[in-house]
Amino acid sequence: MSHPPAGRPFAAEIFDLDGTLLDTESLGLEAGIEALAELGHNVDAATMRGLIGLDSPTALAVLSRHLGVVLEQERTMSHWRAAMARRCRSGVPVMEGALALLDRIDALGLPRAVATNSRTQGAVSKLEASSLAGRFEVVIGFEQVARGKPAPDVFIEAARRLGIAPARCLVFEDSDVGTRAALAAGMTVVQIPDQSARGPSGAHFLARTLAEGAAWADLVPAGG
Repeated sequence: MSHPPAGRPFAAEIFDLDGTLLDTESLGLEAGIEALAELGHNVDAATMRGLIGLDSPTALAVLSRHLGVVLEQERTMSHWRAAMARRCRSGVPVMEGALALLDRIDALGLPRAVATNSRTQGAVSKLEASSLAGRFEVVIGFEQVARGKPAPDVFIEAARRLGIAPARCLVFEDSDVGTRAALAAGMTVVQIPDQSARGPSGAHFLARTLAEGAAWADLVPAGG
C-alpha cells in the first residue's frame, strides 16, 4: 500500500454505491434469491455473494451457467427490482461514516460522483430512499457506458462529467471488481473490502471504514 502524494492532490471523489455508501448488499442478495425463487430457481447465499460488484448482464450470465438455464434478462431483473423495491420502502440505511465524509467533502468544496454497476435510475431511487439524497452532482450507472466494471468506463465517464482528470480522482470502493475498474481508470483507490473480497486487489489503501480511508487520503484528520 502506498502513501497518498503530499498536499492533498485529489480534486474530486468518486464513490461506488452498494456496500460502500449504502448498506444495501444484503438487501440486494435477499431480493435476488426471492426473485429467482419466484421464477422457479433455488440459489444459495454463497452463490449470490459471488455476484457482488458485477453488472446485471454479467451477474445473470454467471447465474445462468450456475443453474444450467438461460435466464431472460428483462423478466429476471423485473422480478429482482420489484423484490428490492419492497425492501427499500422503509428506507435505505447508509454505511457508517458516509454522512460525515460527505459533509467534509462539502467543506473542502470538492465535487463528487457515484459510479455504480447498478442501473442509474435504480441507484438514484436508492439514494432518494436514504439520507444521501441530493448529495451527488453526477450518478453514472452501467447502462450509460459501453462496459460495466471491471472495465473502467463508469469511472472515466464520472470524471468526464465532473470535469476532472482521472489521475486527480479519489475512489472509494468495496468490491475487488470495482477496485480493478477504478485502477484501470488511473485513479487512486481506497477499498473497504466487502464480504466477497478475496485477497490483494491492488488498491492503494485497504481501510476498515470510510473514516479510516478518508484519514489516509488526508481528507480528514487522523482519528477525526
